[in-house]
Amino acid sequence: MRRFRFLKNPDASLAGTSPDALLENLGGPVCILFTGEDSTRTRALVTLLHGNEPSGLYALHRWLHGGQQPAVNLLFIVASVHAALETPRFSHRMLPRARDLNRCFSPPFDDEQGRLAQEILELLRLHRPEAVVDMHNTSGSGPSFGVCTHLDRQHDALVSLFTRRLVVSHLSLGALMDISDASCPTVTIEVGGRLDDDAHELAYEGLQRYAMAERVLANDTETEWGIEILRDPIRLELREGVTLAYAETPRPGHDITLRSDIEHHNFGEVNADTPLGWIKDDPQALFRATDAFGRCAVKTLVRSEAGALFPSRGLKLFMITTNASIAESDCLFYAVATDPDPC
Repeated sequence: MRRFRFLKNPDASLAGTSPDALLENLGGPVCILFTGEDSTRTRALVTLLHGNEPSGLYALHRWLHGGQQPAVNLLFIVASVHAALETPRFSHRMLPRARDLNRCFSPPFDDEQGRLAQEILELLRLHRPEAVVDMHNTSGSGPSFGVCTHLDRQHDALVSLFTRRLVVSHLSLGALMDISDASCPTVTIEVGGRLDDDAHELAYEGLQRYAMAERVLANDTETEWGIEILRDPIRLELREGVTLAYAETPRPGHDITLRSDIEHHNFGEVNADTPLGWIKDDPQALFRATDAFGRCAVKTLVRSEAGALFPSRGLKLFMITTNASIAESDCLFYAVATDPDPC
């Protein structure tokens, strides 16, 4: 059974009068092909893998009303439409009891989310794009950045169309960007918070550059794009059954209370004296973290002092969320060290 509906060169009527109207008109997962001036090449943009991350859909809405022809074929894949349609709109990351779709791009594809991911991979193999951009919003408010699995000038060039920050991660999580190879560079673009107007604007401006440029990959002489590069981030996760809250003071009945303003540290540097919150047990009993070598890394990230939670060292934090359900199902934040390991 095919899950994606295929549309070719739809007109502005598909968009309706608002992104909500576009979402209703799509009705479910959709693959849209816009024929380019050069129809021998294709670029792909995947969006709405998470139903609560609307910037990519907002960009598609504006693109449809603009009526432009892209430089090359543009393949738009809009995935978690059903989750986004749940009320309130654009508030559900995925449907209840469903897996995170952006953790399903490696086998086994044995549930509905896995089969949806498998069909996305089949669509990409069928259309053979020269590049893939997977557009997301961050869970909390924060600046934009790109993510890729290995560093080279092709990934640099793609990310530079959207942002000047690049995270190079070797964590294999089953994300779409894990498929990246020399024949089809694939990057994740986090345009910013899902409620931030600046994120919606960046999504559209980046789409314009991606769709309208004659070339988006690097040539043999290009080597520098002025991008800040962060390497090998570590995810700080909760252990099973650990309870979490966000507040200005420790919350009774919770194992961990993080400061309600913690997302202000997104892409900022913290030191060993920066208060992050409060905990009721040893950090290694509450958190999980694994470095690039597979070693437990909790103690290199956080420490406790008289029940208060602090960084263990100088860190740059990003992808911080203040949504407890996302923190519990995914992670609290990512971190890279800014000073030597104190241990």
